[in-house]
Amino acid sequence: MAACCLLSCVITCKSEAQWLEGREESEKPKRWLLSSLGKHLCMAIRLSPCSSTSNTFSSSSFSHGSIPRNSYFPTWAPQDYSRGHHGRNFELRSSNLQPLNAVSLQAGVSANPLPKEHVETQVKEESSSSSKSEKAESTLSIVVVGASGELARKKIFPSLFALFYEDRLPKNFTIFGYARSTMTDEELRNMISRGLTCRIDKRKNCNEKMDQFLQRCFYHSGQYSSEDHFSKLDKKLKEKEGGRLSNRLFYLSIPPSIFVDAVRCARRRASSEQGWTRVIVEKPFGRDSKSSVELTRGLKQYLSEDQIFRIDHYLGEELIENLLVLRFSNLVFEPLWSRNYIRNVQVTFSEDIGIEGRGKYFDNYGIIRDIMQNHLLQILALFAMETPVSLDAEDIRNEKVKVLRSMRPLQLEDVVVGQYKGCTEGITSYPAYTDDPNVTKNSLTPTFAAATFFINNARWDGVPFLMIAGKGLHSKRAEVRVQFRHVPGNLYKQKFGTDLDKATNELVLRSQPDEAVYLKINNKVPGLGLRLDCSDLNLLYKSRYPREVPDAYERLLLDAVEGERRLFIRSDELDAAWALFTPLLKELEEKKVMPELYPYGSRGPEGVHYLAAKHNVRWGDLSCDDL
Repeated sequence: MAACCLLSCVITCKSEAQWLEGREESEKPKRWLLSSLGKHLCMAIRLSPCSSTSNTFSSSSFSHGSIPRNSYFPTWAPQDYSRGHHGRNFELRSSNLQPLNAVSLQAGVSANPLPKEHVETQVKEESSSSSKSEKAESTLSIVVVGASGELARKKIFPSLFALFYEDRLPKNFTIFGYARSTMTDEELRNMISRGLTCRIDKRKNCNEKMDQFLQRCFYHSGQYSSEDHFSKLDKKLKEKEGGRLSNRLFYLSIPPSIFVDAVRCARRRASSEQGWTRVIVEKPFGRDSKSSVELTRGLKQYLSEDQIFRIDHYLGEELIENLLVLRFSNLVFEPLWSRNYIRNVQVTFSEDIGIEGRGKYFDNYGIIRDIMQNHLLQILALFAMETPVSLDAEDIRNEKVKVLRSMRPLQLEDVVVGQYKGCTEGITSYPAYTDDPNVTKNSLTPTFAAATFFINNARWDGVPFLMIAGKGLHSKRAEVRVQFRHVPGNLYKQKFGTDLDKATNELVLRSQPDEAVYLKINNKVPGLGLRLDCSDLNLLYKSRYPREVPDAYERLLLDAVEGERRLFIRSDELDAAWALFTPLLKELEEKKVMPELYPYGSRGPEGVHYLAAKHNVRWGDLSCDDL
């Protein structure tokens, strides 16, 4: 009896075409379009058998509630037809000139009798209600892959506890440690508990909070490349999630060589079926441009860019947050932030310890790959970028990429490399880098590097950016130091003698050893005479803000949970960074450049002072006493 329904459809389409014949000549395109649509509609509809007693559809047989809420294409509509007519605006109408709803005409399903605006309102209300319900019933599962490692013990688990302590994690959350080591849940909890402290404040319920946190920590042993082991992990996760909407965060605290294998297994066997899945990837992100591109390509076989969170813990430091606030929220600094007033910028990272048992890793990467290419270059990009459109992650990262692409390629003559050697002070002896059992005796891997960068744009043309990174130096320091130009026609230059560098104004943002922001100025020493002094306008965090500053990993883990990406590295940022350093690294290795030796505990190799003098720069920490 389907023929009667088909005939009715044809008659209706024909009648409407005839109705248009009396219209003006300008209406011909509409007549052709409607007639053509009528034909396509009759061909596209899948009809169920009509009733033998009636040749019309009964409105009582339609059920609005049976319409699939999430169907983007009804079962009767060919998907390629919908895409093919994307640019045309038209509306199908029934024989009574009412809008014809796109619904399945299978048994038990019929057209929606409600007006279109009522249907849309109802769907929005259902969607909103469903979204609120899912949000209330969602759960977060955090999987630390490589849970038995040093990074997990010292940083990741303590940071997660700090977030829990501050009520920054969702109500429903579970933490799973995953590693190859055989371990029980209780053994994992004992390992984690040794690194937890009530350092944030002295609340009386700290021990209680620790117990609550540890009860949410579990362990699963497995290989990083085994999909079967990740399937078993998935079953455990689902048991803890209890049927709620699950969001899953994987932290890869493992060597880069097994990143892709772990991601493949997690994506295929343990990713969330309904909520989001995100993966935090620890540096290093390759050794050069080629290996970095290969790693990114491997990760993107299983993840989208939005799912990949490349973590650089240095970007979670207060220094970084305050750098942006200081510049963009204070009128006094932004006008000065250019070559017109800034003479040079120094980005320094120094440690007073050696490689401390990391010889195998460090000898393969060196100080340039370990510190300069990621930590310090990211700081430089944030410092030098133009004002972003907003604080949105993509707007900030777009500006950073522009800076990196504007930088002049590094030349060997603008770089100094060094390696610390052993020395003795009194009765204390300090080992050389090559004394480490995991380092070859003839290793040329630098433990110190200094480089000069230039940015070829209108704001920074000609301004040298000096970057220093080293181990085994005289002090532990991490800072950005801005040296301003000399005062033209300075009336008091005779008070400083011939060394005008002593009169240089400096803005210093320090992350280590104590967080601080201070401005170096010249002022008069009280007394009858006229004597000038170099003084500091100081904001020392521990004096102004007695509460302890959160660890960088806490901020970055919280951002990953909340989907905030502005402190994580995008793939094009990574490509631009490696493009700067890869030619230099290749030249250093091919020419086997010998690093300059410097005593453990010194200020570094002598060559760094010649590099600074070449660009008419005096190291800031030598100009006058620091805090």
